[in-house]
Amino acid sequence: MQKNQSLKNMFKDGKLTNIVIVCLVLGVALIFLSSVTGFNSEPEESSYSVSEYKESMQNSLQNMLTQIEGVGEASVLLTIENSAEGVYLENNSTKTKEIEPVIRGVVVACDGGDDIIVTERVLNVVTKALNISSAKVCITKLK
Repeated sequence: MQKNQSLKNMFKDGKLTNIVIVCLVLGVALIFLSSVTGFNSEPEESSYSVSEYKESMQNSLQNMLTQIEGVGEASVLLTIENSAEGVYLENNSTKTKEIEPVIRGVVVACDGGDDIIVTERVLNVVTKALNISSAKVCITKLK
């Protein structure tokens, strides 16, 4: 009987009603925010495009190469074999990983491209950084 009386008092004072209303408003706000921010269980498209990936890799490699002694100014061109691929679980709703595009070849034109020592340094950096064979790399002198 005591509990019934305290619940009636809470409803009478409006405390419980206010708590219920606040909880409902928060619930609706959370649902709204999840739809606005795109938080859902559907698979996402690739987080970056191939052109963005290519440009980022070219810029990173160019910045690295210009730091090597004897290279001087450098220009880098990458060729890409395929686009980024997402790997999903069987239900196609959860992405487990993303496979980066495969690099087919690299052309480096630099001031020191006619020096054998510089070209060897550049070749080592490019093959190690991109994990590709030396047959996929062309180094030449920048005009």
